[in-house]
This record gives sequence, structure tokens and C-alpha cells, in this order.
Amino acid sequence: MTNPLLTIKPLPEFSSLVIDDIEDALEQKLEQNRQAIAQLLNESDPADWDNFGYPFEQMADELESLWAPISQLNAVKNSDALRESYNLCLAKLTAYGTELGQHAGLYRRFNLLADGPTYQQLNQAQQKCIDNALRDFHLSGVDLPSDKQARFKEIKSRLAELASRFAENILDATQAWQKHITDQHQLKGLPQTAMNCAHDAASKKGLDGWRLTLDIPSYLPVMQYCDNQALREEMYYAYTTRASDQGPNAGQWDNGPLMEEIITLRHDLAKLLDFDNYACRSLVSKMAQSPGQVMNFLQDLAGQSRPVAEQEIAELEEFSRQLGRQQPLQAWDIPYYSEKLREHKYALSQEALRPYFPVSKVIKGMFAIVGKVIGIECVQQPDFDSYHADVHLYNVMLKGEIIAQFYLDLFARDNKRGGAWMADCRNRRVNPDGGIQLPVAFLTCNFTAPTAQQPSLLTHQEVTTLFHEFGHGLHHMLTKVDVPSVAGINGVEWDAVELPSQFLENWCWEKQAIPLISAHYQTGEKLPDEMLDKLLAAKNFQSGLQMMRQLEFSIFDFQLHSDYASPSQKEIQAVLDQVRQEISVVPTPTFNRFQHGFSHIFAGGYAAGYYSYKWAEVLAADAFSLFEENGIFHLQSGKRFCQEILQKGGSDKAMNLYTRFRGREPRADALLRRAGIVKA
Repeated sequence: MTNPLLTIKPLPEFSSLVIDDIEDALEQKLEQNRQAIAQLLNESDPADWDNFGYPFEQMADELESLWAPISQLNAVKNSDALRESYNLCLAKLTAYGTELGQHAGLYRRFNLLADGPTYQQLNQAQQKCIDNALRDFHLSGVDLPSDKQARFKEIKSRLAELASRFAENILDATQAWQKHITDQHQLKGLPQTAMNCAHDAASKKGLDGWRLTLDIPSYLPVMQYCDNQALREEMYYAYTTRASDQGPNAGQWDNGPLMEEIITLRHDLAKLLDFDNYACRSLVSKMAQSPGQVMNFLQDLAGQSRPVAEQEIAELEEFSRQLGRQQPLQAWDIPYYSEKLREHKYALSQEALRPYFPVSKVIKGMFAIVGKVIGIECVQQPDFDSYHADVHLYNVMLKGEIIAQFYLDLFARDNKRGGAWMADCRNRRVNPDGGIQLPVAFLTCNFTAPTAQQPSLLTHQEVTTLFHEFGHGLHHMLTKVDVPSVAGINGVEWDAVELPSQFLENWCWEKQAIPLISAHYQTGEKLPDEMLDKLLAAKNFQSGLQMMRQLEFSIFDFQLHSDYASPSQKEIQAVLDQVRQEISVVPTPTFNRFQHGFSHIFAGGYAAGYYSYKWAEVLAADAFSLFEENGIFHLQSGKRFCQEILQKGGSDKAMNLYTRFRGREPRADALLRRAGIVKA
């Protein structure tokens, strides 16, 4: 029986969404909000939560509910018309956000609420909402003189425009490249799954043979398995020069000038707010206390990981020579020989695992694991208004009641942004009638789609990606905070937001859990014990190299936002080159333009915050160590994690939540131990 206080609102009507109407709908909503704000500020009664805090939160959440589906569509079903409309709306939203952030009347009202007699009577989430709002007013320039406020507004508007263009350039550059092959011999070594995918890709374009693209399900198998070194080099060249001044489409979608301007404007923004640099400004809303603490954290991990990475690359060089390779390893050789070395050491490849990880079994098993650990159930809803036939909708159930919903969009396709992510569709909040609006999430990946020959089969790495995004989704959906700005992932310090996602990944590596997510797609046979043992034995294969790769990205990002105020493309490249010289043990060609596709920091929320992945990985490994002690399906520990981390969202500082869950502060040794970098 459904609790009447839990409100299932109508979901977005994607099929009836008219692109031409988006701008009008947004403009109308913004104007409604402005009028409502004016009315709130005219209230003569002392500011309290009921007459100011709640209606302001409600107003902001209604705007978010309008915009979230449009933003998701722009990412997964991009078109020229939608892109144009989206960018026009984005400019209006950015201007509106800055307008509110610099609104002296709102700022005074929030201060009155914070200093008023009712503040101490508010619950923790309401107090945190007010505290965050006052912090964000300062970060929006409310204290600045009018001329500097105007400059701040210009910078924010321009940065939003540049971030959108950066992402569009990557999408356009990725989709512009293809390789049509009619000679099957050129694809020798490519797994049958990848061959089927390439054949389908060609058929969809009316071509014979096989069509390769720079989408990860097409690109990665070539790099890992194709014996044709020239083809690997060609694809590596095309992939690592996307949206840059190099490569087959050099200069056409060049993100170089955008990077220069983004870094410069971020520095200018930080200086306007009286920060030394953008990294200092970024840390205001993070767990880390100072740039020095971040760099010490990263350098310490690098110092412990580098010897392991050096041993791993030396082993790979020697192995490739044994296979007859006479020249030094090139960047496009490393994935290929690494996969051969993995097979040599463990007699197991990611491709050999695919038949045992059909996507339907993985999803069902993932739900079963979460059910065992936390006590929830996920049930598919057959009828709903979808934006694509591949998308499914699920209800999250607890004791027979729907407590949340999520869309699952798993497969790569044209006009869909690469990568994997979780985005909020709707936040949890209290409705005016006292009911609770249930949270809804978008969970998106880019796996190989099913073909006429077989269903979608995942590598174990892709299984881990799915668990990662579902962990984010649980954080959003299981919140019990009723204040939208601090519910779910909202208001969580950025370097803690990856904790639930990386925490859930751990079950992908547990001997008791893997049988729940694996079965041969044709026979239903369980993953043989021999293969399971090999998979687990290979868990930390090249973990040192993987750690150093992530540290390279993290240190580059943080140094770029710490030390360089107005860099040219050449200087940005020099920063990356210097970091690679100090950190990387893998050769990188001079033409490589990784930074031009680094959307996390130039088009996402990770500027001066990419280190968050490693920071949160420490939290996640240490959190999981409780399950290593008590059992991986220990329901009491799972419910404790849910109650102290997932349900609390951003209603308290992450360190407070973590120490209440774990009984102490986190320790980094669990991460290094689980990665095999230090011995248990």
C-alpha cells in the first residue's frame, strides 16, 4: 500500500517536448520566480523557514525540475535545433543564477533568517541550507562593488558558454571521424563482439564491411586486441587529437583557445573574490582545507605508487620483446600488449568474460546485491514516456512502497555524449500539501548495444562502471533530507561526492557477489570457478600504472588552477608535460592533446577538483573495510552506511557523516592495500 505522503509526480513528457517551446517555458518560469522573490522580500513578518526558506527552496526546485530533462536530452539526443535552444537557455539560467547570487535583498533576508530566533529551532538540513546559501552569496560576489559585480556576471556567463562549446566540440570531433574497412584481415585479433558492433555500425550507414568510430565501445577493442599496429596508431592519433590543433580534423573544433580563456577567466573570477587562485576558491566547498593538503595527498600517493608502476612498465617492455617486438613500446601498443600480458599471466581477457556478463543479468544481480546490503528493491515500470527505445524506468521500493525512480540509458549511439554519469531529474522535497516529492535520477552509460547476433555483453570493467553510476544514483534516491539544496548529492562536498559510487564498485570484486551478476548468456552457466579465480587474481593487474594515470590528471588539473593565471595553449601543454615528466612512466607522443578532451575540468564540475576521485576512493576503501570485517552482505553495516551517508545527503559536513558511520576518521592504507600497492 502506497504511503499518501510519498508523492509520485508525473514524469517528464519527452515525446511532447517541443524544442521551440523550451525557451518560452524557461523564460516564463524565471519571470514567475522573480515575481515570487519580490513578494517574499515584501513580507513584513520576521524571516523564518515557513515564510521564506521553504518557498525559496520550492521555487528553486521547480526551476531545476523544468531544466533537468532538457539538460539530459541535450546530452543523450543532441541535435542542431536542441543545441541552439539549450545554449540560449543556458545563458539565461546563468544570468539568473548570478542575479540571485548578487541580490542584496535576498542576502539580507537570509542573514535575518540565520540571525533570527527561529534558526536554532530548525533541523540540521534547514540550517545547512541557510549556511550554504550565505557562503554561496559571497562566492557569487554579493560583497563586491557594482562594477566588479558586473564583471563577475560577465565572467560567469562567458564560462557557461565556453563549457558548453567545449563539450560540443568533443562530441562533434568524435562523430566526425570514422574508418570504413572492407578487408577483414585488417581487423585480425578483434573479438567477435567488436566485429559485430562494427558490422552493425557500417550497415546503419548503408556500408559493406565494418565501420570503426571513436566511441569507446568501438575504439577500445581495437586498441586492446587488434593485431594491426598501423590501425591502432591511426585510431590513437585520431582519438587523442580530438578537438585540437592536431589530428585528421586539426583546427576544425579546436578547444585550445577555449582552454586559454576558461583558465584565464577562472583566475580572474577568483581574484575578484579575493582568492589567490581558482584552486583556493574551489576548496571553499570541499573537504580538503588547503592547496598544500591536496598536493601533499596526491604526491604521497604518487610516491608510494610509482615504484610499482615502474616495475609494471618494465615487465610490459620485457614481455613485448619476448613476443618479438624490437622497438620501444609506443602509446598505441601499451593497451594491446597489456591485454596480452594479462592473458599470459592469468589466462583471462576482458573479452573472454563478456559472455558471462549479459547486461540483463548484471542489472538483476546489481539490484540483488543492493537489496542484500541495504534492503531495497528495484522494479521495472513497463509503461512510461521515454526519449529513446533503449531507456528503461525503474521504481525503487522499500517495504512495498515506491521511494524513488530512475531512468537507465546504457548504450552508445549517435548524438549521445560519451562517458557515464548520473544526473538528477527530480529532487526530494516537501510539497505544499505536506507530502514528499520523490527523487528521480538519470543513469547513463555508453556500453556496446545489442546486435542482431547477441544481446549486450559487458566487460567486467563496464560492470564496474555501471555499479559506480548506480552508487551515485543511490546517493540521490535514498536521501531522507526534504530540503532540495542539501538532499541527495546536493550540497555534498565535491571531494566526497564520489564516495557512494566508488564504495559500490567493491562488490564487483567479491567472490560471493560475482555469481549474482554473472551467467553465460546462452547456457545460463555460472562463471566457472577457474575464471572467477583468475578474474580476482587479476584485480590489481597494472594497478600502479592506473593509479599514476589518475594522479597525472589530478595533479595537472590542480597545478593548472593553482599556478597559472593566464596561460597560452603552449603553457598549458608545458604544465602537462612537466607533470608527466614527474609522474608518468608511460611514453606520450608529442601530438597527444589529452587536455583538449578533458571535459571533466573544462566542461564539468571538476575544475581544481579532479583529485576528488582519489580523495573519495580513500573514503570508499576505508568504508568497505567494515564489510571486510563483518561480511560483504552484512545488512546492519549496510543500513548504517545508508543511514549515515546516503540518507543524509549534504545536510552535514562529509567528515562528520563519515566518522559517525565508521567511528573514526578515514585511513588511506585501505586504498593502497586493496589496490595491491602495499601488502596487506
